[in-house]
Amino acid sequence: MNRNDSNDSAMARKFDRVCSILEQNDYNPARLIPILQAIQEEYRYLPEKILTFTATSLGISPAKVFGVATFYSHFALKAKGKYVIKICDGTACHVRNSIPIVEALRERLNLTAERNTSENMMFTLETVSCLGACGLAPVVVINEDVHSLMNPEKALKLIEDLIKEEEYERTLS
Repeated sequence: MNRNDSNDSAMARKFDRVCSILEQNDYNPARLIPILQAIQEEYRYLPEKILTFTATSLGISPAKVFGVATFYSHFALKAKGKYVIKICDGTACHVRNSIPIVEALRERLNLTAERNTSENMMFTLETVSCLGACGLAPVVVINEDVHSLMNPEKALKLIEDLIKEEEYERTLS
């Protein structure tokens, strides 16, 4: 089996999972948000074709589905990496030098403000307005893990540790 066959097979399994999600929610348009949450959990974002399919399956307009998906900041319309790195740039974090952390991570991961996900889909770097941990500023959250009192060196160490962990897991596979 070549790589494209493997990708097609994985996409078919995910599509089957979307059908199952819709079925579990009785194709009820009032359950749109939980449906979108479950779909995003499956794909790590909300693919446009899946949103259109969802709208059709629920008997509602694609505009309504896209409206909900774009209104809530929890939903993503672009693919994200395995590790989503959120760097707070609220007032407390900003004055305690969060920007050099962003710059160091962008340089290490070869990212820009416009292209915030690594080519290997391992990392997505986002700046956020506030993470609600001002006393621990500057703060970096990787997936759900909060890292406080950060600086560029500490942030780069976190990334290097994740890369080493991924490489180790690949050797076990």
